[in-house]
Amino acid sequence: MAHAIRFYQTGGPEVMRWEKVGAGDTAQSKFLALPGAGYARMTHHAIGVNFIDTYYRSGLYPVDLPAGLGEEAAGVIEAVGAGVTEFTPGDRVAYASGPLHPVGAYAEARDMPVDRLVKLPDAIDFRTAAAMMLRGLTAQYLLRRVHRVMPGETILFHAAAGGVGLIACQWAKALGATVIGTVGSTEKAAIARAHGCDHVIVTTQENFVTRVKEITGGEGVPVVYDSIGKNTFMDSLDCLRPMGLMVSFGNASGPVPAMELRELARRGSLFLTRPTLYTYTAKRSDLLFMAEELFAVVMSGQVKIEINQTYALKDAALAHADLTARKTTGSTILLP
Repeated sequence: MAHAIRFYQTGGPEVMRWEKVGAGDTAQSKFLALPGAGYARMTHHAIGVNFIDTYYRSGLYPVDLPAGLGEEAAGVIEAVGAGVTEFTPGDRVAYASGPLHPVGAYAEARDMPVDRLVKLPDAIDFRTAAAMMLRGLTAQYLLRRVHRVMPGETILFHAAAGGVGLIACQWAKALGATVIGTVGSTEKAAIARAHGCDHVIVTTQENFVTRVKEITGGEGVPVVYDSIGKNTFMDSLDCLRPMGLMVSFGNASGPVPAMELRELARRGSLFLTRPTLYTYTAKRSDLLFMAEELFAVVMSGQVKIEINQTYALKDAALAHADLTARKTTGSTILLP
């Protein structure tokens, strides 16, 4: 039997429990002697913590209860089910799971569908992999698929010192973009500058719309990447140039309020998208290509993965408390 974090009701970090569960399903199913067909059992060596995990725990994103938590991890395959030929026991793998499989990465061991797993290059260790799968794949689809960042472009990326932000800003800089990042403190501003941001706006001290217009000579930017949500959404629209793209990919400050579509027209025929990683990785061929590109940019040294917080798996509630209190920067991982 493995241990895992589970919760039986939504709420704050205090609802999370450390319990013995079956590896076959860290949420509620019986332990299986072997993985099911198309599945592999893996022992986790490191597990990623993401803001989306707090959405499930709080009830912002509904999930059947009782449930596990967590969407990304790295480890070693211990056994495979019927029909699995791509992986064998001993393979080093990682994943950022999708909506068709229950959340549950906060566990010592887990059965995963093999179409969600990717093999790790020897040069990437378990901790780095767990810290970068969901965030790094998110950065990949934001910068290379939702809007293909080109040399010479100026982009705005909110929460530049966060887990996705640190990866995306480094990557955008490597692509030749001028990167404007927003942060909430002077301490985080220093971190953002060290990780690709050409201009850093401390939102508690400056109006970011005014600063973006100053930096761009009044033109605005072609794309804004916004994972903050309610507190920044409308002002982010005002940072865009005509026919610019607003990419809303998170709700850290709460859900974006209802908006009249004519606001997009009034501000210059703007485009708006609310993408998800799961849509962009639904096809296994896309997942493998995105992971390959992510691994390559990390192994090249152009993107460094910053693991700034490490907690024991059983202390996941503390990790959530620190995350929601904005005490964290970069990536946070749990160690079984």
